[in-house]
Amino acid sequence: MNSGIYKRNLLLPSVKIVIDFLVVVLAVVWSFYLRFYLFFTKIIPVRDNYIPPFENYIYFAIILGIIYIILFGIYRSYKSRISSTFPQEIPLVFKVNVLAILVTFTLAFFYRGFSYSRVVFILVFINTAILLLIGRYIFHRYRNRFISKGYNTIRVIIVGSENIVSRVYHKIKEDRNYNFDMKGYVSSKHDKDLSIPYLGDFANIPSLLKNNDLDGVIVSFSHKEHDLILPVIQQTEGKNIEIFYVPDILDILTSNFNNLEVNGLPLLQLKSFMLSGWQGFIKRGFDIIISALALIVLSPLFFIIALLIILTSPGPVFYRQKRVTLDDEDFEMLKFRSMYVTETSKEGLIDVVRNDPRITPVGKFLRRTSADELPQLWNVLKGYMSLVGPRPERRYYVELNKKEIPRYSERHRVRTGITGWAQVNGLRQQDSMLVERIRYDLYYIENWSLAFDIKIILMTMMVIVRGENAY
Repeated sequence: MNSGIYKRNLLLPSVKIVIDFLVVVLAVVWSFYLRFYLFFTKIIPVRDNYIPPFENYIYFAIILGIIYIILFGIYRSYKSRISSTFPQEIPLVFKVNVLAILVTFTLAFFYRGFSYSRVVFILVFINTAILLLIGRYIFHRYRNRFISKGYNTIRVIIVGSENIVSRVYHKIKEDRNYNFDMKGYVSSKHDKDLSIPYLGDFANIPSLLKNNDLDGVIVSFSHKEHDLILPVIQQTEGKNIEIFYVPDILDILTSNFNNLEVNGLPLLQLKSFMLSGWQGFIKRGFDIIISALALIVLSPLFFIIALLIILTSPGPVFYRQKRVTLDDEDFEMLKFRSMYVTETSKEGLIDVVRNDPRITPVGKFLRRTSADELPQLWNVLKGYMSLVGPRPERRYYVELNKKEIPRYSERHRVRTGITGWAQVNGLRQQDSMLVERIRYDLYYIENWSLAFDIKIILMTMMVIVRGENAY
């Protein structure tokens, strides 16, 4: 995955968040001055000419700003990949405005430390709605300047029937609300009238996905070539490639997928980019913080384990093995050595079995408690692994399983993990049902949340305490 993807995807949502927060604070300040200093005092006089401390309303403005950001986040207003248009923002602004004021009014009712003016609340409600709309309008006016510099662009190729590709291209190009950067098209024939590069026929798709820095594929086939859709989608398996599908009328009538609209052209998003925006930023940040703290706290334990390994069997402290992770890349996974050093153990293709004679006395304890996996915290800190994710596999088995198990490559759309959803559900060893393990891995990928990660970590601790399925 491109290391600059967070920068590309998070700048515009961050700008929108800052604008929203500043707008809400400005609305509160303006409402305060309207109520207590300007002409509004002549309409509704201030009782006893009392003017409350301005700082109390500053605290109120900060809290209100946070509430608005949370509510906009819940309604996916800060989506990092595909932004809504200004007309689509208008009803959402009014909805969030009502909810935010209700929440804040409720909190103020139960707060007895200070009595906020109800007139100010009414003014805040009106001014916030107006200023939010102005802020969103300004954001959309200048949004394309950021997109022209490569921020929040979705770099795509169009794949489809020769008589449809041209129409799709022109429709997308004419619409300024979406941020597709079309790098070329793939079709059975070259269309000389198209201004984007012709990238060859469908046989070139694997090399294009491998060699080009692409984010997505727009798929558009006539009903006569519907049999080509599935092969195209299958070629994106295991790759962080978004799929946008331009449906025909039959698809629109029978599909349950959410659709987008680009200048009247319907797009169904069949596959989304995994953990590339806020989700990926939060997950990676969580991994870095927890792995760094764990390495510091557990450093005395690391020293003791290393000393025991050295004293009880000849060989290195760490066992290093090539595994496969995000985007099908190889990395060197670390473990505490738990087996005697032999030629077969160096090869690493003979699986461990229950009561395996190759395991050292110290290794039995390490494997039962999963302490042999602790050095992988370093792999997490370096960015090759995550705390939670599908377990990394050896290249030999990856290539074998790709041929035999549908969607196996989808596991590599995220970083592999020290622990995972399959492992805490009793599917830890090679002798467990592989197809079932893959099903659990894909469920995790498609339903990721930070709370889900924390749940799996806590469940892992319980599994370690019970010593289930470890050998």
